[in-house]
Amino acid sequence: MEGSDINQTDCVDNTPLAWAALNGHERVVEMLLRQGDISPDKPGEDGQTPLWLAAWNGNEGVAKMLLGRDEVNPDKPDKEGRIPLWCAAKSGHEGVVEILLQRAEVKPDKPDNDGRTPLYVAAWSGHERVVKILLQRAEVNPDRPDKLSQTPLRGAAYNEHQGVVKMLLQRAEVNPDKPDNDGRTPLYAAAWSGHDRVVKILVERHEVNPNKSDNQGLTPLSRAACNGHEQAVKVLLEQDEVNPGEPDNDRETPLLSAAWNGHIGVVKIPLERGKVNPAKPAKDGRTPFWGAAFNGHVGVVEMLLNRDEVDPDRPDNAGQTPLLCAAWNGHEGVVQTLVGQGRVNSDRPDTRGRTPLWSAAFKGHAGVVEILLAQAAANPDKPDNDGRTPLLCAASNGHEGVVKMLVQQGEVNPDRPGSNCQTPLLFAAANGHVEVVKALLERDEVNPDKPDNDG
Repeated sequence: MEGSDINQTDCVDNTPLAWAALNGHERVVEMLLRQGDISPDKPGEDGQTPLWLAAWNGNEGVAKMLLGRDEVNPDKPDKEGRIPLWCAAKSGHEGVVEILLQRAEVKPDKPDNDGRTPLYVAAWSGHERVVKILLQRAEVNPDRPDKLSQTPLRGAAYNEHQGVVKMLLQRAEVNPDKPDNDGRTPLYAAAWSGHDRVVKILVERHEVNPNKSDNQGLTPLSRAACNGHEQAVKVLLEQDEVNPGEPDNDRETPLLSAAWNGHIGVVKIPLERGKVNPAKPAKDGRTPFWGAAFNGHVGVVEMLLNRDEVDPDRPDNAGQTPLLCAAWNGHEGVVQTLVGQGRVNSDRPDTRGRTPLWSAAFKGHAGVVEILLAQAAANPDKPDNDGRTPLLCAASNGHEGVVKMLVQQGEVNPDRPGSNCQTPLLFAAANGHVEVVKALLERDEVNPDKPDNDG
């Protein structure tokens, strides 16, 4: 190696020693360390030393060699504040962890720039043996949170590391109900992720409040219901303290969240137990039934229709009924179910005068338009508050199939203008919808030369 720079770096400031340490090439590391001018602790551009890299990849032999050099700082962090012990713990390399902990300079509870300690990252990653090693050190705080106030227990609970959860719960210093900055406890985290076995472990602790809400008013049950975690929901509902109808800050209940997302299994659980009001609205007036209809969850719609408390025609605060929302979103199955059971007004407008038929025509949902046109109550020529009829909207948006269906209805005036005297033909022409223009011109009632208010 005479004449060469043994410490020469590449584009990321890594030396040959750094690369050899990262990849565990012990013989190369040994050879390089014999060179008198070697810098064994030289960091790369991210502050990562050869020892740091060896620890990250669990290269024990390399770590031992590097630690034999006085120049090497075994506790030197990278630019993110992560020391070699942190890296070994994060990756689950227990051998390297034990080697590093033999050095007095190493601080076993030293956090990175985000406040995450070696124990924290080992717990989050589920490395039970590393967690056990670290918990044996008196300097390690088993409940030390990061900058978001998330503890090792919360991380283990969120990621379903049951063994780590049990290990941490054995420590008196650990608060099993400690919330993070968002008010989310370890139980909340486990319920959110659907880890029912961890949920069960946590609810058995007397310190844990199973009905404790986060900063948005969401409880563990709310989160489990929202994400469709049936088993977690069942475990939580077995707790006397849990209120199945507990609303969040927007007055949305767990049942509403489950219905909104179409989790029919979760919806069924509280309904069968008779513990909830299935018609309870949120702050915006939207009920579980409304949410299911809006998102096209036919199974949930049918289940809720069997409840006497549910009014299938109840609008939200904007006057939008479940039928109107289903029509707007093109959910044919829900629309058919609603009009088929005879308890809804198929022509009921919202506060802006938009009917279910208007909504379906505007969006071009031909299947829904066809279903609604078969209803005697539906007025196919009813304008909204701005004077726009279903035909005008369909023509303006280029929905040829809907236009053809509407002009065949005797009640529809194909030349009826909107508030500015702009006709369906004018809108179709202005927007370049050729086939719609052709369909309208086939109607004798249409005046192709009719001006709007601007002439």
